[in-house]
Amino acid sequence: MELRTLRYFVAVAEELHFGRAAARLHMSQPPLSRAIRRLESDVGASLFDRSPAGVALTPAGAVLLDEARDLLDRADRARARVAAAAGAATLTVGILGDEGDGGGPGAAALAGTFRRRHPHAEVRVRDADLTDPTCGLHAGAVDVALTRGPFDETGLSVRALRTDPVGALLRADDPLARHGSLRPADLADRRWFRFPVGTDPLWQAYWSGGELREGPMVRAVRECRQAVLWNGTVGMTLLGHEPGEGLVVVPLTGLPPSRVVVAWRTGEANPLVRSFVRIVVAAYRG
Repeated sequence: MELRTLRYFVAVAEELHFGRAAARLHMSQPPLSRAIRRLESDVGASLFDRSPAGVALTPAGAVLLDEARDLLDRADRARARVAAAAGAATLTVGILGDEGDGGGPGAAALAGTFRRRHPHAEVRVRDADLTDPTCGLHAGAVDVALTRGPFDETGLSVRALRTDPVGALLRADDPLARHGSLRPADLADRRWFRFPVGTDPLWQAYWSGGELREGPMVRAVRECRQAVLWNGTVGMTLLGHEPGEGLVVVPLTGLPPSRVVVAWRTGEANPLVRSFVRIVVAAYRG
């Protein structure tokens, strides 16, 4: 069994869909299917039940999934230890806003797991503002990012971790604050906070309710709240987050939820990146 084939198997086992796994691996589906067939021949057991309804792990496949994850972790740890011995074991992590602390497993839990697996690695954390949802991935400033979409994924690999519903952020005395829910059309005539020129267009459009709008410029979550509080503008935020005194959040319908993701450059060779991704995915999976 080659490590590459085990990575293919884990992708299919986690996605339970050959097409999605192939897209995640940035390859076409036929060679992926052939690789899994060869793996099944190597281990002498069927790993997936294939039917018109979809793909499911067999008991043998479930066992191999546990073993494959362990083997891949050990391989990455070995590479990282060699890199540490050569003085090259570093990882730069970009985090958008409070994503390392809010709603997920938390920065302390992620850091603790990572340190146990890679005690000799040096980790640098770069806090990103709302103008760059990739946290510097496209610019090469970070190796991996814990962030939110949507953004330009060209040249990047992205794994979704969680989805969060969104709402309209309003002053508590705004007439619309008394509504049980709102649609973006209900806010069409209002000024919204917006992001500086050069911000990713997909990000800009999503957090502006589906279109670009006029309003005060913001770069951070705190600035978004202050723009609404002081100027009476509106904007989008996450449901369930405490907006602060004088502000309320009303559920927005007709918009897709916000996705928390982990992202890295496709083809990234740093074994610490692969290890970080697996740790984060496992932590969010619970």
